[in-house]
Amino acid sequence: MDGDNYGEDSARREIERLEAQIDEINSRLESCRKFVLVGRIAIFGGAVLLAVILLGAMTFDPRLLLAAIAAVLGGIIVWGSNRSTAEEASAQLAAAEADRAAMIGRLDLHIVTERPTLH
Repeated sequence: MDGDNYGEDSARREIERLEAQIDEINSRLESCRKFVLVGRIAIFGGAVLLAVILLGAMTFDPRLLLAAIAAVLGGIIVWGSNRSTAEEASAQLAAAEADRAAMIGRLDLHIVTERPTLH
């Protein structure tokens, strides 16, 4: 195996590794987005329930009041935690994509054109 081919093979393996890492980060980002949405829904639902209880639109029930407060606080925690995780993952994604682009740029790629076939 000549040194040039070994370098290209190594670069291709590194690009494949980076692409797998990018896929994993994208999956993590999608999961974070779902949890952020769940957190927002919990905040909104808890806030609405809290407002309904405090405005007297429904009979006061301490269990519902606790549930509303827990939904708001839990939603804030889930939303905030996953938002910061998503920001970290976005930075990792940008770095991995930049590394992949740099590796691709180092390869000696040739343009392949299709030749018409004669019948």
